[in-house]
Parts: sequence; C-alpha cells; structure tokens
Amino acid sequence: MEDLDIPQLAEYLHVTPDQITKMVTRGNLPGRKVGGQWRFNEAEIHHWLEERIGLSDPNELDEMRKVLHRRSDVPTRPLSELCTVDLIANPLSARTRSSVIRGMCNLASTTGMLWDAPAMVQAVSEREKLHPTALDNGVALLHPRRPQTSILADSVLALGICQAGLPFSDRGQLTDIFFLICSYDDSSHLRILAKLSRLVADDAFLDGLRSSDSPGDAWLIMKEAEETIDENISL
Repeated sequence: MEDLDIPQLAEYLHVTPDQITKMVTRGNLPGRKVGGQWRFNEAEIHHWLEERIGLSDPNELDEMRKVLHRRSDVPTRPLSELCTVDLIANPLSARTRSSVIRGMCNLASTTGMLWDAPAMVQAVSEREKLHPTALDNGVALLHPRRPQTSILADSVLALGICQAGLPFSDRGQLTDIFFLICSYDDSSHLRILAKLSRLVADDAFLDGLRSSDSPGDAWLIMKEAEETIDENISL
C-alpha cells in the first residue's frame, strides 16, 4: 500500500480535493502531515471506509455509502460471478454468531479458493469483536480486518439467508442476511464492499432475498439487482 496526497486520494474516492481537505482538517479522515503536506496511507483509508459501513448512526452510514458508491464504478468482477449458486446457503442453518461465522466460512471453503476455513473463522470473529458488521436493516457484511492472502487463491463471496433473524451485535437488532467477503487484496475488497453497500441499501432487493426459497432464486435476485445498478452507472 502506498501513501497518497490530497489530489490522489480525491481521485481514489471520487470526491474533490477541497472535500478531502475539509475532512482531514476536521479530524474526520486519517492522515498525517509530512513536510507540511497531508499524506494518507491507502490501507488506513481502506479500513476507515469499511469500518464505517458497520456504524449504526444513519447519517454517517449514509455518507459512507455515498463515498463507496462513488467507488463502485471501478470495473471489477460481477458479484454474481464471485458468489455462485453453490456459495449461497438458503436457508442458512445457524442460531448463534459463532455458528453463522463458522457456517459461512465452511461454505466459502467449498470452492477450493479458501484453503483454511478455521483460520478465516478466527479472522472474521476477531473483526466482529472489534466492531460488529451487522447493519440496522438486518444485513451483516462479514469480513476479516485484513485480506487473508495466505489462505486464499482468489476473492470469494458467500451469502447466507436465515429463516428468522438472530442477535448478531450488541445493538439489539436481529440479522437474517449474511454476506461473507473474503477478498484477496484491499483494492478488490473495497470494490466488492462498494457494490454490496449499494445493493443492501435497496429494500426491494432485501425483500426479494428474504422471500426467496432456494439458492438459485437468491442468486438470480442478486444478479438482476446488480445488472440494474450497472445500467444506472452507465447512464
């Protein structure tokens, strides 16, 4: 990961340099001054973004989604290719936080792209202890704090849908839709997160997943929703 200056970070986040300057001077963005100039570590910016997806404050969450949405026009593999039908558990048989994480990691390992499911379980669990990824709309975006390159051949995305919500954070809301993001590197993680953040902001998409009754149905709903997003971006 490299250090970025204000113009480079503005281009990376698809915002203006003035917006970056305001955010960092107000203490809302991780950065440091080197020789009188602001510098930003790309890895720190990445984690700053993805940690705020898990915030419960609706105003700040909305702002983070806007930033991530600006990133979602960067070309990447479609989510429907990363999350194939065999990577969808519908229904997901789990009733506790630990069984959800374990079940999702085991599901991801069936591709052969994830070599060590227990190691991923530990990494995801540690991330959840630092800051739960459950959102107020009943979705959790599970992922390790850092890409687990040593146990991944490529990025993997898994989806689990529970028939009933279960407590997954300390905020009291119930969670029934779980995405597991196993990214090979920080850049691909941010792009996957950008697209997912837009999808899960759509109540119709979530309603469709909850009413689906098979992995194939859920996959088709995700594919069609992603195609709609891509069409809107290209307009």
